[in-house]
Amino acid sequence: MFDTALMLPEGVEIPDIIIGPLFNTAILITVIIILRTLSARFIRRSVASSELRGRLLVNFRNGFLLLTLLGLVMIWGDQLRTLALSIVAIAVAFVVATKELILCITGSILKSGAGSFDLGDRIQVKEFRGDVIDQSLLATTILEVGPGKASHQRTGRMIVIPNALFVAEPVVNESFTSRYDFHVFIVPFKLEDDWQKAREALLVSAISHCEPYLEPARAYMERVGNQRGLEVPSVDPRVSIQVPEAGEIHLIVRIPVQSGQKSYMEQVILNDVFTNNEFARVKTLAPGSNPEAGEA
Repeated sequence: MFDTALMLPEGVEIPDIIIGPLFNTAILITVIIILRTLSARFIRRSVASSELRGRLLVNFRNGFLLLTLLGLVMIWGDQLRTLALSIVAIAVAFVVATKELILCITGSILKSGAGSFDLGDRIQVKEFRGDVIDQSLLATTILEVGPGKASHQRTGRMIVIPNALFVAEPVVNESFTSRYDFHVFIVPFKLEDDWQKAREALLVSAISHCEPYLEPARAYMERVGNQRGLEVPSVDPRVSIQVPEAGEIHLIVRIPVQSGQKSYMEQVILNDVFTNNEFARVKTLAPGSNPEAGEA
């Protein structure tokens, strides 16, 4: 290796550490060129068959090319190893610095490929719930709906959700169907209330308000079920009973609704039922009993 760096005409200095490999590379290429020239000349003079001569020339050419590549790898091995380590370090630093951006892009690709939702759909991711109004490569913008999961009113707030959230969190799409949908709401009662009467009143009111579009909703659900290979659910309104804990009765009302009418239909039914009915049982005293008995 030379003691001093080689000076180029432009004044660019070549470090001593690569002068040796450059010199060896020049020797290797010179030797390969000479050997290839001599072998090609020997083949052309010694082989009479044109087909065999062409095959040998191609094979020797490819062999010398492979030999050149192996020689270059051996000569520049240390430098290539150092370069590879530097590239890996830079790549790791880049990934760490842009981790969130990469996750956002990945989340965008994931939700687009899976068809999780479209503009105008009502979605919920973790505690964020609202209508999608914009999508980009890095974020999704929704108009918040709430408060809570049971409400369907917009709060007036806009939420920008980073797409990285779609990589690790499930997405609930409340707009699975476009024209008709199901809506479920819970009406709680105490066990001593007249919940049987409330159940009947809720069912009657639900059937009355849903009757105008029951048949179109049934036909639409049958078409969606056939397209997606799903069992067609019944669209008739129903009221189920649930006992969450001792002393409580929950009436679960499920009705078919037109898109965008969930909150409206729920309020109409509840207003109709509770305006015209009283479900608290009136406690009566046994004959001959004294309500003031036991008082001092």
